Amino acid sequence: MTTGLSTEGCRARQRKMRDHLTRTQLDAALVCDRRHVHYLTGYWCPAVFAAAVLVERDGPTTLVTPHPLDFEPAADTVFHYPAQRLATLIDDQTGAAVEAIAAPLRRRQRIGVDGPVLPWAHPAAEWADLRPALLAMRRRKAADEIALLRRAIAATEAAYAYAVEALRPGVTEVELFAGMQAAAAESAGEVLGEFGNDFQIGSPGGPPRRRPAQVGEVAVFDLSVTLRGYRSDMCRSFVVGRRPTAEQADARARILDALRHVERVARPGLSCRFLCADAVGLLEGYRGWSFPHHLGHGIGLSAHEAPRLNPEWDDTLQAGDVFTVEPGLYGTELRAGLRIEQIYHLTETGLEKLTTFPTNLG
Repeated sequence: MTTGLSTEGCRARQRKMRDHLTRTQLDAALVCDRRHVHYLTGYWCPAVFAAAVLVERDGPTTLVTPHPLDFEPAADTVFHYPAQRLATLIDDQTGAAVEAIAAPLRRRQRIGVDGPVLPWAHPAAEWADLRPALLAMRRRKAADEIALLRRAIAATEAAYAYAVEALRPGVTEVELFAGMQAAAAESAGEVLGEFGNDFQIGSPGGPPRRRPAQVGEVAVFDLSVTLRGYRSDMCRSFVVGRRPTAEQADARARILDALRHVERVARPGLSCRFLCADAVGLLEGYRGWSFPHHLGHGIGLSAHEAPRLNPEWDDTLQAGDVFTVEPGLYGTELRAGLRIEQIYHLTETGLEKLTTFPTNLG
């Protein structure tokens, strides 16, 4: 079984966690968020169950799962907890997972945790919040994470390939949603997580409706495929009937200008507010159209994470970031509006575009 994350990558992240434990004088890290369990061990837990991992500063990494595994995770010891009785799920899955490692947990006094504290698990312990440290670790994407994100992006692009062929006057948004989801799952070759985000036609975005497409409208499809917790996020805009107006073609050209500008100037240390101001200067008010939303955001184990290309945050680009850039223009004569979103990986040597699907409107 392929985990999607490598043993080497997971062990490297465990070492970073132990470095954090040493700096903060914590004895152990208790991780129960299934995204973080995957991040540290390579084990992806189905949503109806729970898992836990205990990383001891000067001891082993212990993983708890609801069932035996058919692969070797990045853990020194693996325990299983009783997740069901005669095929009926127990109520407190997380509690049962943590109880399975009660003995090593209670030998530790100062423990970091990535979610709500479970005081019954160790009443005498001092608990610390690990979430800021994990978010900081997660920002710099490792090679195995990039590989998994590429798989999610490929599944997203398969969904767009389906949409290009199926989008025609009269088709409903729900029909397109179902077909795109199927195409993404077939590309990934496994069960997907949440499939988002925007599926409306003749609208800047929203969930799919039983509404038929009309000639000349713009379908702003902003798709996110979630694969073992890792999320893609990209947007393409298509004209129903495949005959863009002169105004729609001009809006697309202006949006691509904004994307090219980001590609030219993005580098580690650059202010995200600076990038946003540049985009607003290029887009807001152009031919009377508006650009009312953020320029982009980081992706990974969350739909939105640092860096935030948004003037409401004072973020700075860092090497290792994976982020989207999604300029758009909206106005009545555009039949709602257009948005194009690309995904980039910022390295020490430059910006790498991870998305490849064409940006044509028709």
